[in-house]
Amino acid sequence: MTVLQMQLNAELFGALQTISSDEGLMKKAVRSLKRIAAQKAKSEETMSMAELEDIVRQGDKEIAEGNFQPVAIDDLWK
Repeated sequence: MTVLQMQLNAELFGALQTISSDEGLMKKAVRSLKRIAAQKAKSEETMSMAELEDIVRQGDKEIAEGNFQPVAIDDLWK
């Protein structure tokens, strides 16, 4: 864990300690953190356009070099 991460953790827990006596604020904090975590998970599972373009370029290069094995269309669905 980096120094910055430790500082951010301390700041986060300090803010949570400040609102810990208010159930309404704690519920809001939990909902917000869950929403942020869901957005992070979604962004990690989604491939960027640049990554897709790199894959296509690499495939085009391999095809041009003859480095591929033809696959029967019926084998794609197995």
